[in-house]
Amino acid sequence: MQRELMRKMQKMQEKLTASMGQMQEELETVTVEGTAGQGMVKATVNGHGMLMSIKIDPKAVDPEDVDMLEDLVLTAVKDAIEKSKSLSGDKMSKLTAGLPIPPGFF
Repeated sequence: MQRELMRKMQKMQEKLTASMGQMQEELETVTVEGTAGQGMVKATVNGHGMLMSIKIDPKAVDPEDVDMLEDLVLTAVKDAIEKSKSLSGDKMSKLTAGLPIPPGFF
């Protein structure tokens, strides 16, 4: 009985590991965009939270107020990273069906 349970758990772990690999590949290719200043600054990150690009509308550039531009860039990047984390968390929840998976399980 215990041996059968261990085999089932091992199969489940193998299936989850394969699915995790697929999910990691998908997260590398999917992107999300964060914005600030009514879209004047846009930051794009991938599903792993890696910054891919920043776009700044020329209207946002005021040589007299560089601090404002820095704040807009920071806000857009934070927004994009939060969206990326949410996306990653949603995908993980779907993959594990909401089961709490301990660190190091994979």
